[in-house]
Amino acid sequence: MANKVTDMSKIRKALKMHHAGKSKLFISSYLSLSRNTVKKYISLFLVSGLSIENIGEKTDSELEALFSHHSDESIPPKLQKLQEYFPKMERELKKVGVTIHHQWEKYIAENPDGFQISQFRLHYKIWAKRANPVMHMEHKSGDKMYVDYAGKTLFITEKESGEQQEVQFFVAILGASQYTYAEASLSQKKQDFVQSIENALHYFGGVPAAIVPDNLKSAVIKSSRFEPTINETLADFAEHYDTTILPTRAYKPRDKALVEGAVKILYTRIYANLKDNTFFSLSELNHQIWELLSTHNKRKLTARPYSRADLFLEDEKQALRALPQNRFEIKYQSFATVMQNGHVQLSEDKNYYSVPYHYIKKKTKLLYTQNTVEIYHKYNRIALHKRNFKPYIYTTIQSHLASSHQFVAEWNAARFIDWANKIDPVVGSYILQIIESRNHPEQAYKSCLGILNFEKKVGKERLIRACKRGLEYEIYGFKNIQKILENNLDSMNFDEPEPLQELPIHGNIRGKNYFN
Repeated sequence: MANKVTDMSKIRKALKMHHAGKSKLFISSYLSLSRNTVKKYISLFLVSGLSIENIGEKTDSELEALFSHHSDESIPPKLQKLQEYFPKMERELKKVGVTIHHQWEKYIAENPDGFQISQFRLHYKIWAKRANPVMHMEHKSGDKMYVDYAGKTLFITEKESGEQQEVQFFVAILGASQYTYAEASLSQKKQDFVQSIENALHYFGGVPAAIVPDNLKSAVIKSSRFEPTINETLADFAEHYDTTILPTRAYKPRDKALVEGAVKILYTRIYANLKDNTFFSLSELNHQIWELLSTHNKRKLTARPYSRADLFLEDEKQALRALPQNRFEIKYQSFATVMQNGHVQLSEDKNYYSVPYHYIKKKTKLLYTQNTVEIYHKYNRIALHKRNFKPYIYTTIQSHLASSHQFVAEWNAARFIDWANKIDPVVGSYILQIIESRNHPEQAYKSCLGILNFEKKVGKERLIRACKRGLEYEIYGFKNIQKILENNLDSMNFDEPEPLQELPIHGNIRGKNYFN
């Protein structure tokens, strides 16, 4: 200051004009003072508890000393008692339904000669700005969780090569208690982003009513002042955890001022302690982050007798919703047309999954996680399968197939053997010989089906006799049984010996005597 006396004279005039009801803008313009200067000295005057008459009685040097070295000793007992009431009141205001008017009613009941409502509000506003200029009093317990990435990144080092990999620094903060979570993640992609948010929820042990992210692509596909388009994966995550996504407005940093402030604090309390250290894995880095984070959350808040951890445990934790039983699984999607055989291909794994046969040639959408594959047609889920990672494998639900296909799908060796044994053990033995004679059982299934169907054409008895003849001749196959039946060889009596036939007399036949 070039002339302190002149400056204090202006301040005295500014305070008198304010007491007379003039606006801060008018005072600033009239006295050629900045508006911030005017606001500052008016606030200090109000906090001091002095009257305008007291200000008029003081010299310029006394005013300068008063405003430069403002302390609790200069505060009247009535105001000091009120300010001691404010920290407790601040915590109460974070609870849903609690208002400043309610708190004033409690205050005036305990202090009948205390400040009235208008002065009560004014002094609280001044106290809140002095105690913590970035504190937002409107935050309610369990209402919002703000998430963001720090601008500066950290690094992990490859042990063998010494190559450094850049990793992101994620921060989440609960609005009411300012209880904070932080971790390092490999990227800002939606998989890592959703995983970090989920880790924050489990760190807090509950779910807030809303999650407030920035407009990064992992959260918002298309930003809008009125209705931004939320990333589908993040929307599914919100549905799983029964919460809401409320993106901040684009280019409006005040919408996330709380988390921005948290990031700045963590730069000094966490980032500064880590940037010169070497970490060889993400888990090693996060372990160190969480140790520093615990210290940060237990540290007392500015001008308050409690910490973030105290506020969280006593006021906010019980206001959070319960976590769901299972963690969220990120869903990936692909599209496929149903093939003629009633299956669709999951191109990621190169394998196939069945759908109901009447969707053949229809276009479908596949949503798959680490464990399941869901198939949709026009927003309706038509099939659900357990995911199989082996390539070129068909996963089939029998009810999805047409009736004729279901029958074929049920073919197996045991089915044909059981069917044959129900006709007769001889038929069962013959079918077993056919199956065992093939290199692969499936090669015999059509032959078995054809043989067993002869029961309907020629009757049970003839089929039994034909199979008995086939076993006798040790010839196994559909065509062999077919020839036996066509030539009525099954009608021959196996019990009677065949008559011996004498050789005809012929001149060229020498006979046994010739060799004597």
